[in-house]
Amino acid sequence: MSKEAMFEVFGDFDPSKYEEEAKQRWGQTAEYKQSKRKTARYGKKEWQQIKEEGEALHQDLARAMEDGVKPTGRRAMDLAERHRQHITRWFYDCGYPIHRGLGDGYVSDERFTQFYERVRPGLAAYLRQAIHANADRNAS
Repeated sequence: MSKEAMFEVFGDFDPSKYEEEAKQRWGQTAEYKQSKRKTARYGKKEWQQIKEEGEALHQDLARAMEDGVKPTGRRAMDLAERHRQHITRWFYDCGYPIHRGLGDGYVSDERFTQFYERVRPGLAAYLRQAIHANADRNAS
């Protein structure tokens, strides 16, 4: 997708800015390779849909927090599962161990934390807890 189209979808956020870091950290993994294959065929329409679905999910998570739903509650775990399925649908097969790692990254990497904190203060930690609870719920 062109830089202009990316700007139309993401505004001043430039995902390509993190491409080299991602390649260095995860480039040898099956998930990274699968994500590169899937996203290579996406155009503006698909990226817009990904963004809209993600924003809706984040707002639903924020509403759950505001409603006093515990991150270990069914509603929060269902939202965490929706988050996992969103990643699987658009990027790579996101099993529960990988999803746990992502949740941990949301609180250990300040860039992720800041992203979620802009949606609602405390959201990064809330989502991490919901992800872990959901993974526990689905452990066999």
